[in-house]
This record gives sequence, structure tokens and C-alpha cells, in this order.
Amino acid sequence: MVLADWVGATRPKTLSAGIAPVVLGTVVGASTTSDAFSINWLAALACLVGALLIQIGSNFANDAFDARTGVDGEHRLGPQRAVSAGTISAKAMFRATTVVLLLALIPGIYLATLSGPWLLVLGVISLVCAVAYTGGPFPLAYHGLGDLFVLLFFGFFAVIGSAAVQAPDLPIAHWPLHWWTVAAGLGFQAMVIIAVNNQRDIIGDETAHKRTLAVRLGPNLHRCYIACLHLLAVACIACSVQGAWPTWLAALGAALHIVFVYRNEGRALNPALGMAALLELVCALAMAGWFYGSN
Repeated sequence: MVLADWVGATRPKTLSAGIAPVVLGTVVGASTTSDAFSINWLAALACLVGALLIQIGSNFANDAFDARTGVDGEHRLGPQRAVSAGTISAKAMFRATTVVLLLALIPGIYLATLSGPWLLVLGVISLVCAVAYTGGPFPLAYHGLGDLFVLLFFGFFAVIGSAAVQAPDLPIAHWPLHWWTVAAGLGFQAMVIIAVNNQRDIIGDETAHKRTLAVRLGPNLHRCYIACLHLLAVACIACSVQGAWPTWLAALGAALHIVFVYRNEGRALNPALGMAALLELVCALAMAGWFYGSN
């Protein structure tokens, strides 16, 4: 058990899914205030640290729980996981999960002092779901609800939470519509990442009785579902930026990704995960640039 094993267990290639919504939400929130564009950098950093800790905690829990249930067996098509490979024990991974998620409460408590207790409530819900994603009496991912968690956490919670701390005096009833469309657009793109993961793992998940949405729909219908997620993301982005250039960037990336997903299956879908994560980050930065320039 070395540092490289722990770094790998964080799944660094997918961490952009936690960075993108915070960056975009921060810029969107800062551009909403009536004053000159100004970012509360400490609040933005707290949002980023909290989001990444929750994501890493969820990844650690997922590593341990999937190894326990046999999902991450020797025939796994994706990158080898630490617990199933024996490089980190399940006990150590569970301990690390607990520590990381408890650390996530620290920035959450600070952010609650800025925007109110509702933000801490969202954080606690996210902590519970991070473990419940693959653990507990009703693991979300095993019942086809993992996609919903991704939409809520990587979309609405992360984007709107990051925006709200930049505009703490703005009442919830006055949150602008584009906050919601931006959050939905990025949330749908994050859903593509987990959907591609589940598309790749259909056979193994079905064998392990992991009833993901991909298993429930079947490979062909689930590919259509992935395409629909891309279309919904592009539509939300178009509404958010009034059809400006980030829309066409998102549309082009979506089209290329859809073609790749339709032409590949199994282990050949591994590059599609990184492609989806990169597309989300690029679109987030593009929209952030547009909102900053329009301020």
C-alpha cells in the first residue's frame, strides 16, 4: 500500500466532474450581484474542497463496497480498483472514507455561516448519498438511481451551492432562472460520465446483480439514453448562454462523443469516460468565460 495506490483510488481522471460545477457556479454567482464582478475566493475554495472531498469519499466507498459484492472482479473492464486488487484493504478504505467525508463537513460548516443552514443540510445529504451510492441497505447504483444522485450532486447542489455563496444576500425566491439551467446542463453532462461507465460494465453488473439503468434498459436503448442526456445538456446550455458560442462547442463535443459510444462497447469505451469528463470541464470553462464577458 503506497501513495500511488491512494492517489489512484481517488480516480483523478474523473475529479474534473467535481471541479467544473464549482468553477462555473462561482462565476455565475459572482456575475449575478449588482456590484462589480467580484469573487469571494475563500468561499469558492471552500466549495471546491468540499465538493472534491465528497467525490473522493464516494469513490473510496465505491471501491470498498464493489469489491465486497464482487462487482470489481478479475474480469473488470475498467481500471483495476485498489481493494479488489489487494493493494489497499477494505478496512483501510472504509476508514479513509470516514475521514474524508468528515473532513468535508469543515468547509460545509463555514459555507453555512455565509448562506445559511440550508447549505449544510445539502452537504449532509450529499455525504449520506456518497456512501449510499454503493453501500447501505439500499445502494442507489444497484437500483438504477445512481444517475439521479449524479444529477443532484454534480449539477444542482454543486453549481447552485457555489453560486449562492457568491451572492449570499440574494433570497432563494429570487435566484435567477439561468442558475437552474446552467446546473441542469452540467448535471446532464456529468450523468453521461456515469452512464458510459455503466454501458461499459453491463455484462459484469448484470452478473453481479447490480441493476444499473444500463442493465435495466439494455445496451441499445441505453445508448439512446446517453444521446438524450447530451441533447438535454446542449439545450440547457443554449438556454443559459442565449445560444452563444458555448452552445456550439457543447453540441460538437456531444456529437463526437455520441458517435464514439455508438461505435464501441466493453473495454473500448474506457476512453469515452475521459472524453465525457473533458467535455464537461471545457463547457464549464466556456460558459464561465461567457458569463464573465457578459457581466
